[in-house]
Amino acid sequence: MKTIIYPGTFDPIHNGHIDIAERAALLFDKLIFVVADNDQKSPMFTVKERIIMIERATKHINNVTVSSTSDLIVNFAKREKALALIRGLRHVSDFEFEFQMAMMNFHLNPEIITLFMMPDEQYIHINSTVIKNVSRLNGDISTYVPKSVEDCLNQKRK
Repeated sequence: MKTIIYPGTFDPIHNGHIDIAERAALLFDKLIFVVADNDQKSPMFTVKERIIMIERATKHINNVTVSSTSDLIVNFAKREKALALIRGLRHVSDFEFEFQMAMMNFHLNPEIITLFMMPDEQYIHINSTVIKNVSRLNGDISTYVPKSVEDCLNQKRK
């Protein structure tokens, strides 16, 4: 079974993430979203809330599962016998950071490769931070996140 890992904070998941997952899921037998339990960030949503949002947002993709880890992602990937990690690139500026991470992951475990994929152009300009900020200011985020995620953001705002 060919498995790919899609790691990230996903705070919250948005349509750019989902677009990449839909296309990557066509290439692999199994795609595992892995929510980073990173204490260096201050997420709006708990790990459990993010997992639930991802499960709801990706229920139409048959070969997707969701997990979390506070371990190195290459260690998680090895335990899952994954072939690769998938990372989204929106702009050239994303590449520098992602390249550094890919090289570090390669040095930690050369058996795990990193694949880069760009989201559809309609999602190039969005990220989770911008979505949270627009939501906080009562802006319309309905074209950027699934309804279930929009509902979660609205609930947090109350």
